Amino acid sequence: MPKKSAAPPDRRSALLAEIERLAGTAIFGTISETYRTCGNAGCRCHGEGPKHGPHLYVSFRGDAGKTTGYYVPKSAHTSIRDGIEAWQALGRTLRELADLNKEEALAKAREERAS
Repeated sequence: MPKKSAAPPDRRSALLAEIERLAGTAIFGTISETYRTCGNAGCRCHGEGPKHGPHLYVSFRGDAGKTTGYYVPKSAHTSIRDGIEAWQALGRTLRELADLNKEEALAKAREERAS
Protein backbone atom coordinates (compact mmCIF):
# COMPACT_ATOMS: atom_id res chain seq x y z
CA MET A 1 0.00 0.00 0.00
CA PRO A 2 1.51 3.41 -0.94
CA LYS A 3 2.26 5.86 1.86
CA LYS A 4 -0.28 8.63 2.16
CA SER A 5 0.76 11.97 3.67
CA ALA A 6 -1.68 13.47 6.16
CA ALA A 7 -1.16 16.95 4.74
CA PRO A 8 -0.32 17.95 1.19
CA PRO A 9 3.17 19.50 1.10
CA ASP A 10 1.82 22.56 -0.70
CA ARG A 11 -0.65 23.27 2.15
CA ARG A 12 2.12 22.97 4.74
CA SER A 13 4.33 25.29 2.66
CA ALA A 14 1.49 27.78 2.29
CA LEU A 15 0.88 27.80 6.06
CA LEU A 16 4.57 28.30 6.81
CA ALA A 17 4.75 31.17 4.30
CA GLU A 18 1.65 32.74 5.88
CA ILE A 19 3.17 32.42 9.36
CA GLU A 20 6.34 34.16 8.18
CA ARG A 21 4.33 36.96 6.56
CA LEU A 22 2.10 37.53 9.60
CA ALA A 23 4.98 37.36 12.07
CA GLY A 24 6.54 40.41 10.44
CA THR A 25 3.67 42.66 11.54
CA ALA A 26 2.02 40.85 14.46
CA ILE A 27 1.43 42.80 17.68
CA PHE A 28 0.34 41.02 20.85
CA GLY A 29 -2.54 42.50 22.80
CA THR A 30 -6.14 43.57 22.84
CA ILE A 31 -7.40 46.97 21.72
CA SER A 32 -9.83 49.04 23.71
CA GLU A 33 -11.32 52.40 22.77
CA THR A 34 -12.35 55.10 25.19
CA TYR A 35 -14.23 58.37 24.76
CA ARG A 36 -13.63 61.07 27.35
CA THR A 37 -14.54 64.51 28.53
CA CYS A 38 -11.84 67.16 28.61
CA GLY A 39 -10.95 69.75 31.23
CA ASN A 40 -12.64 72.63 29.41
CA ALA A 41 -15.97 73.20 31.20
CA GLY A 42 -17.50 74.93 28.17
CA CYS A 43 -16.64 72.14 25.72
CA ARG A 44 -19.37 70.22 23.90
CA CYS A 45 -18.17 66.98 25.53
CA HIS A 46 -19.63 68.06 28.89
CA GLY A 47 -23.12 68.37 27.49
CA GLU A 48 -25.09 66.60 24.81
CA GLY A 49 -22.23 66.67 22.30
CA PRO A 50 -19.96 63.75 21.49
CA LYS A 51 -17.04 62.92 23.75
CA HIS A 52 -13.43 63.15 22.60
CA GLY A 53 -12.01 60.02 21.06
CA PRO A 54 -11.59 57.32 20.24
CA HIS A 55 -8.48 56.97 22.36
CA LEU A 56 -6.86 53.60 21.72
CA TYR A 57 -5.14 51.48 24.32
CA VAL A 58 -3.51 48.08 23.95
CA SER A 59 -3.54 45.77 26.94
CA PHE A 60 -1.74 42.48 27.39
CA ARG A 61 -0.56 40.13 30.10
CA GLY A 62 3.10 40.80 30.82
CA ASP A 63 5.88 38.40 31.79
CA ALA A 64 4.97 38.57 35.48
CA GLY A 65 1.36 37.62 34.68
CA LYS A 66 0.00 41.11 35.35
CA THR A 67 -2.08 43.00 32.83
CA THR A 68 -0.30 46.01 31.43
CA GLY A 69 -0.71 48.17 28.38
CA TYR A 70 0.01 51.37 26.54
CA TYR A 71 -1.67 54.33 24.87
CA VAL A 72 -1.65 54.36 21.06
CA PRO A 73 -1.15 57.76 19.43
CA LYS A 74 -3.63 58.59 16.67
CA SER A 75 -0.91 58.39 14.00
CA ALA A 76 -0.34 54.72 14.90
CA HIS A 77 -3.99 53.56 15.09
CA THR A 78 -3.98 51.85 11.69
CA SER A 79 -0.66 50.04 12.07
CA ILE A 80 -1.48 48.86 15.61
CA ARG A 81 -4.93 47.61 14.55
CA ASP A 82 -3.38 45.80 11.58
CA GLY A 83 -0.71 44.28 13.83
CA ILE A 84 -3.24 42.96 16.33
CA GLU A 85 -5.34 41.50 13.49
CA ALA A 86 -2.15 39.84 12.19
CA TRP A 87 -1.54 38.37 15.67
CA GLN A 88 -5.03 36.85 15.69
CA ALA A 89 -4.61 35.46 12.17
CA LEU A 90 -1.21 34.08 13.18
CA GLY A 91 -2.87 32.15 16.00
CA ARG A 92 -5.45 30.66 13.63
CA THR A 93 -2.75 29.70 11.12
CA LEU A 94 -0.58 28.11 13.81
CA ARG A 95 -3.55 26.08 15.05
CA GLU A 96 -4.18 24.81 11.52
CA LEU A 97 -0.51 23.85 11.15
CA ALA A 98 -0.61 22.13 14.54
CA ASP A 99 -3.63 20.10 13.39
CA LEU A 100 -1.76 19.06 10.25
CA ASN A 101 1.26 18.07 12.36
CA LYS A 102 -0.96 16.01 14.67
CA GLU A 103 -2.65 14.22 11.78
CA GLU A 104 0.71 13.48 10.17
CA ALA A 105 2.13 12.08 13.42
CA LEU A 106 -0.96 9.90 13.96
CA ALA A 107 -0.89 8.66 10.36
CA LYS A 108 2.80 7.75 10.73
CA ALA A 109 2.08 5.88 13.96
CA ARG A 110 -0.76 3.96 12.28
CA GLU A 111 1.51 3.02 9.37
CA GLU A 112 4.23 1.81 11.75
CA ARG A 113 1.71 -0.22 13.72
CA ALA A 114 0.28 -1.81 10.54
CA SER A 115 3.69 -2.97 9.28
